[in-house]
Amino acid sequence: MTSLSQITSRPQLVYLVFGAQTYHQEAVFSIASALAKAGATTDRPFDIQVFSDNPEPYRDLPVRVRPIDADMRREWSGPHHYHFRCKHVVARLVLEEAEKAILIDTDTFFLDGPMKLFERVQPDTLLCNAFQIRYADCKETVLYTALAKTLAERNLADDQMRLVNSGVIGLTRNNAPILDTSIALMDEFFPMTPGAITLEEFCLGVAAYRSLKIDQCADLIHHYWSRKPVFRAKVLAWIRKHRHDPLGAGAMHDTENVSPKLPRPATWQRLMYKTATLVVPQPQRQFVREVLYGCCEHPNEFDRACSPVWWEKAFSNAEHRLKKPIAPAQLRQWLDHWAVRRLLGRRRTAIYQHLVQMQTPR
Repeated sequence: MTSLSQITSRPQLVYLVFGAQTYHQEAVFSIASALAKAGATTDRPFDIQVFSDNPEPYRDLPVRVRPIDADMRREWSGPHHYHFRCKHVVARLVLEEAEKAILIDTDTFFLDGPMKLFERVQPDTLLCNAFQIRYADCKETVLYTALAKTLAERNLADDQMRLVNSGVIGLTRNNAPILDTSIALMDEFFPMTPGAITLEEFCLGVAAYRSLKIDQCADLIHHYWSRKPVFRAKVLAWIRKHRHDPLGAGAMHDTENVSPKLPRPATWQRLMYKTATLVVPQPQRQFVREVLYGCCEHPNEFDRACSPVWWEKAFSNAEHRLKKPIAPAQLRQWLDHWAVRRLLGRRRTAIYQHLVQMQTPR
């Protein structure tokens, strides 16, 4: 038990990062964006903690790394080994030591200063990333079919409850017990809801419903849980450019250039692509149009870094339409069409090589 004299009044920004390198890259950029938005000061009014199985990516960042290992994760994931449960355990641990804390997912970056985020963490309030649909709107899901009756009987939730996105979890210390409730609900409901990967944030919403005000912060944080490959490409380009000096002036400036905007061609370009591909045989026409989305010469270097993602998505969509894999020979035939050769120019070879390499088992 933490004594009152050891409880810090400084707000805590908390990350939980383990596993693949991608998650660490996301976290590093998210932290860099927070520091950039906080401004050029060595006297920040908040602290950053990173619970991680790998301290190396954070060695050049002004953060407190709290090492975790497989045994800790196993304990935190509970009786059903549900790894999203760890988020609530970590938030609970930090709130034993701090008056205010925000646990934030790695696939985020800041659109405004972190202190504006902390200002929304108020007494008797849960700060989440965003409101989602009402419970009544997901009657076809296992979270409804398996749990609605139980929740109603126990007066825990009804059809009017708003589901929340837990990319951000912000609470004051006095409201930390809500996490004990959400953890208990996860442990109880996990066996009843097979395949419900959003059980964690669902239980958070249930725990807060009728007991806390719920606020959101999508205007302050971009959470790229959808279209993740596009934004991961932007983040990776930033990492590659600034990995040796992630706090330098250039790195801080470039966090602004990694925007929440999806890098798509302008409307006139899309219309041009549609017209130009009318001479392409129908089976590959849509594929070529989508590939062209990745050939747009965006002025922003981080938007240009997304080109391979568009090519991969075009290829995946084509296989889905055909309901079968596309062999390299068929791909080459598609790209060798005279109109496609003219449209893609020198990029045609790079596109072919990238898509073939993508299919090669590693």
